[in-house]
Amino acid sequence: MHIECVGQGQPLVLIHGWAMHSGVFDPLVAQLRDQFRLFLVDLPGHGRSAERDDIDLAHVVQRIAQLTPAAPWLGWSLGGLIAQQAALELPWHVRGLIAMAASPRFVTAEDWRTAVAAEVFTRFAAELQGDYRTTLERFLMLEAAGSAHAHAEVRALRDAVFAHGEPAEAALLQGLAMLAAVDLRAELAQLAQPHLWIAGGRDKLVPWQAMQWASEATSNGRFHCVAAAGHAPFLSHAAEVAAQVRQFMSELD
Repeated sequence: MHIECVGQGQPLVLIHGWAMHSGVFDPLVAQLRDQFRLFLVDLPGHGRSAERDDIDLAHVVQRIAQLTPAAPWLGWSLGGLIAQQAALELPWHVRGLIAMAASPRFVTAEDWRTAVAAEVFTRFAAELQGDYRTTLERFLMLEAAGSAHAHAEVRALRDAVFAHGEPAEAALLQGLAMLAAVDLRAELAQLAQPHLWIAGGRDKLVPWQAMQWASEATSNGRFHCVAAAGHAPFLSHAAEVAAQVRQFMSELD
């Protein structure tokens, strides 16, 4: 697994979303690297990480923990789901949780309407095997949908996704399966660490209401909504997101 370390100061682990790699965080890294030592993770089959590792949730949590110091974890989208699992599993290692455009359950259920239909991920999985690039393009447009800067975000995401070659199809399918299956709602009440949930007010994949609900799972959670952002608030509003991260990290001290 490729993990790049940049910057200086308090350690902070950053985990990207589905089909991306750590380079997608460049605007946020530019804001934070002077104050924090950032560990930028490429998930298995993405970016510069080998495909031979498994992207199974329990496995990838353990691998990242083995390769990083004790620190807060920041995860975006799929990375946010991984960071939540890590915070629950390894509270002595994951000192705090920042979940960005991520919730404890990504798909709808009878008692959970603040999500997308499971068929969205099922359809992407089926189409991925037929028309790889077109399916990725459609997902990028869905991620940027609603944002006040949608066109610029699609360009940034498109540039990022293929910057180190194509993500591995097997890893993409595993990631979609994880998004469709994992439900951490019941476990969130066990979160011992401080946690911050940063939502995009116009996000079409993870409604802000789901993240506000998650922030209230324990008394040490906090919620922030970037009103004009879509699914990638760190691209459209990097300074605002960085300010929230700095405040959260200072409160950990």
